[in-house]
Amino acid sequence: MTTATKPLAVVTGASSGIGLELAKQFARHDFDLVLTAEDDELAAAADEVRACGAHVDEVRADLAAADGVEQLVRHLGGTGRPVEALAVNAGVGINGEFAGDTRLEDQLTVVDLNVRSAVHLTKRVLPDMVERGHGRVLFTSSIAGTSPAPYQAVYAASKAFLTSFSEGLRAEVADKGVTVTALLPGPTDTEFFERADMEDTKIAAGDKDSAAEIAEAGFDALMAGEDKVVPGSAKNKLQSAASRVLPDQAKAKQQGKMMKPGSADA
Repeated sequence: MTTATKPLAVVTGASSGIGLELAKQFARHDFDLVLTAEDDELAAAADEVRACGAHVDEVRADLAAADGVEQLVRHLGGTGRPVEALAVNAGVGINGEFAGDTRLEDQLTVVDLNVRSAVHLTKRVLPDMVERGHGRVLFTSSIAGTSPAPYQAVYAASKAFLTSFSEGLRAEVADKGVTVTALLPGPTDTEFFERADMEDTKIAAGDKDSAAEIAEAGFDALMAGEDKVVPGSAKNKLQSAASRVLPDQAKAKQQGKMMKPGSADA
């Protein structure tokens, strides 16, 4: 059992991109960390975060599977330390027509990782925060969740879920010393587009925000107890504002132009 006096933060999907940069933000602000991801990059990412001055535990686990979430929960219990901050960041997308040649198992993985694991892990961690009367939770949602998204229908729906889930939990714990924040980035320079097979899309070919900038804005919003933040370019904020007034049909048409396979050359 450790006796460290630093607060403990947990970051999922921490091997690269926004997750890795969030971990660095926590480390630079005197948190120790438990990082989790399923890929080989996790070890190198953990070393980067240690270089920022934090004690770091690595838990290599597939959070898309319930057993992977429980593996992480067991590790957290074994630290003997309360979780002061939870960054639910792990996520995946798959591009293409839902009724076309995309695989059912890939679409269900999006649901399992982006939605099911977020609910599962939060249910394991949040009650202890409420009991202690202190804690912070950050969900990495997406600006994509503010609009229907042809060719990313399941992904966008999963992100809409996370935003709604975050807002609902926030209201539940508002008077219990716990804050819940949603981070809604736009296109960001990460491995997401490659992993989602989107490199030939207009959105992947366009301008992107840096993962470090997005993570800093998310961390600041979390520590300030804000309900949500739309970081990055003015275009992101405009899209967020437009989503509140444009009809779904118009939003879907615009999103489809950006997400359609092969649209980068159109």
